[in-house]
This record gives sequence, C-alpha cells and structure tokens, in this order.
Amino acid sequence: MAQRAENTRAAPPKQQTWLGRAVSTAFQGFFWVLAAVVFSILTEWIGLTFFWPEQGIEHSHQMLIHELDYLGLDFTPHPLVGDAAEFAAGWADTARYWVFDRTGLTAAADWAAGPGDGRFHRSVQVLYETVKTYLWSAWYIVQVVAVRLAVLTLAMPAFLMTAVAALTDGLTLRDLRRFGSGRESGFVYHWAKRFIAPSLILPWVIYLALPWSVHPNFVVLPFCALFGLAVAVAASMFKKYL
Repeated sequence: MAQRAENTRAAPPKQQTWLGRAVSTAFQGFFWVLAAVVFSILTEWIGLTFFWPEQGIEHSHQMLIHELDYLGLDFTPHPLVGDAAEFAAGWADTARYWVFDRTGLTAAADWAAGPGDGRFHRSVQVLYETVKTYLWSAWYIVQVVAVRLAVLTLAMPAFLMTAVAALTDGLTLRDLRRFGSGRESGFVYHWAKRFIAPSLILPWVIYLALPWSVHPNFVVLPFCALFGLAVAVAASMFKKYL
C-alpha cells in the first residue's frame, strides 16, 4: 500500500496535447477580449458620469468614427483584405449583431422607447430614459473594440516580418561573436527573452482598453519595434555552442 502511494505521488503530471493547448489559448484569448470589452464600457460610463457628461453618447460615437477614419485615410490597401476600413467596419457590424441584435437587446430598447399603455410600460420607459445614454454608449464601445480587434489582427503580419528580420540580424551578430572574440551574456539573453511575450500581449491589452481614440500607429509601431529589438538581442546573445 505504501509503495503504491509512493508511486502515485512520484508519477509525473500529464503533458497537455497541442490541441488542448490550442483550446486553452483560445479560451484565454476570448476571456481577455471579454474583459477588455467590459473594462472599456465601464471606463466610458465613468467618463460619462464625471468627465464628459455634456457630450453624452456623442463621445463614444465619435470614437467609432475616428477609429474608422484612421484606417480609411492613413493606410494603404492591406495585402490580405484590401480595404482595411471596410474590413474593420464588418467586424463592428458583426459584433453589434451578435451582442445586441441577436440577443434581443436592440428590440428590447426599441420596445422600451416606443409608445405603450399600462403602468408597467411607463415604468420601463422611465427607467430606459434614465439609462439610455449608458446603454447606447455601450452599443458604440462594443463596435470600437471590434474595430480595434480587426486592426490588431491586421497588424500581426508586421510582427511576423519584424520577427524574421530581427532573428536574421540577431543570428548574424551571434555568428560574428561566435567566430570572433565576443563574449556571451546569459543575463542579457534572459532579460531580452522576457520582453518578447509582453511586447506581443501588451498592444492587445492597452489598445483595446483605451477610453479615447488613438491612431493605431502610436500603439502598434512602438511595441513592434520593442518586439523586434527583444528578438534581435535574444538571438544575438544566444549561447555560442549548442
């Protein structure tokens, strides 16, 4: 009995398969996107209450317009989807349909705002008029987040090309150091390696949660450069001999 218990304790944990890791990563990504949507809506509601109450839903509406204008005016056709603004607008329409139209929230809001008789309907109308600004601001914010998701998705090839260029440059410097008199630094290598994942994740976290409009270049390009620098430094400081 004791031997069996000892063997049970010593058994190594089962490794997750690639399919399990893919499903787990997908669920984690969905969770973070949902968290970004909730955080963005709450931030907009706080702003409506304390910082820009005079603007009302026009604040979130202008955010959506500006986000699409950035893509339509400042970007050349994307090699994969062509018109980036049209692609992002499609994502916004899809998000609006599934979150509001498909769930019946839009129909419920129309019913609450429409004419009707009865004490219950009048009570609902009063409640709706009280929270109308917050509901419609959330309607726009969901679309803003969808547009930003489309922008970040379209930006992924830029990170891929940056990784290829940085890896090539870093490995070239590594070979020069290997065949020369250069010294490797495990400290620099490990610190550079730690910056690779955050430089990929932080653009999604920061850009999706910003409560105001910002040009995508001000978010994507700095993190893309940081990502390339981290890859290049990590590759150049990789140990000389395997």
